[in-house]
Amino acid sequence: MDWTLEVVVLPVSDVDRAKAFYSEQLGFAVDVDRRMSEKVRVVQLTPPGSACSITIGDGLTPVAPGTYQGLQLCVSDIQAAHAQLAGRGVDVSEVFHFGENGQQSGPGGPWNSFVSFNDPDGNGWVVQEAPADRSQR
Repeated sequence: MDWTLEVVVLPVSDVDRAKAFYSEQLGFAVDVDRRMSEKVRVVQLTPPGSACSITIGDGLTPVAPGTYQGLQLCVSDIQAAHAQLAGRGVDVSEVFHFGENGQQSGPGGPWNSFVSFNDPDGNGWVVQEAPADRSQR
């Protein structure tokens, strides 16, 4: 039996601002934007090529906005991902990797090249380069 991760509920303080960030700056598809009641709004967004979405909204979670850290996306080209994020106005880190002295500047080997950024609330994301041949673990 497969166990698939489909949705992560992400705490945000301003749904419209977060929706604009994720859809316009990150390029996530807006799958759902529905107000269920005066207190509940659900906005579901999906990264390009992903089977897992994020859901933001009103009345969905008691978790404080900006508290999620280490949410991770994978891409096939970290340099292209960095350029795309920077070109869309995202405050993205330079490419880094992990070595003997911890986090270091520049790309690393397979599975060891990253960039990071925060959404407008401070929820932290990491983008990791995954090799085309994912058997290289």
